[in-house]
Amino acid sequence: MTLVFYSYISKSLHPRLLNYLSFFSKEFQSKIMKYKKWEDAQLSLLGRLLLKEGLENYYGCLYDDTEIDYMTHSKPYFKSKKIHFNISHSGNIAICAISKEYDVGIDIEIIKDVEIEYFKSHMTDFEWNKVIASGDLKIDAFYKYWTQKESVIKANSKGLYIPLKSFEVKNNRTRIGNERYVIEELKIDDNYKCSLAFKENNLLCPNNRDKVKLFCLEL
Repeated sequence: MTLVFYSYISKSLHPRLLNYLSFFSKEFQSKIMKYKKWEDAQLSLLGRLLLKEGLENYYGCLYDDTEIDYMTHSKPYFKSKKIHFNISHSGNIAICAISKEYDVGIDIEIIKDVEIEYFKSHMTDFEWNKVIASGDLKIDAFYKYWTQKESVIKANSKGLYIPLKSFEVKNNRTRIGNERYVIEELKIDDNYKCSLAFKENNLLCPNNRDKVKLFCLEL
């Protein structure tokens, strides 16, 4: 079972949320306080608060900020807990996925008008043709593929160092080298696209929604 937690930012709640900084390392506190915009600070803070809330209230694990370390390619992980997690944020939403069984990656993007031609070089011919063939839904199709590919590289230990065009998403599945991934679209908000990717292991890879529970939290 993978649990996904998300929350919306709120300017009125920002002073109260900053009081939670004491739960985190001095390094993380310094990072938050360096943001010039309260929105950016709160999105980053909310990601960690969602992780803390999920661990303590749904998994029964004490959150310890010093337990978070980073792999060679900057993917965060817990040094001692056998729990996988990933955080994303965009627009007014922060989101966190937590799983005991699978390496996970999650990506959320607010839907905006973009010149999708600029992103053609990051997609395979198959993916690009699918987007173009979507007609009036091209923007929607673009963001679906984009979040799918981003969630996959976040589930992989090499993370953002993997070129997006080096793998192809078909029928919500893909492969990077010998590793296989399955992707789930999450319905969070009509103005956003969100994808959750799982890396297969020796267990059966999740392939239906009863493997994922979604929670909107008010912190």
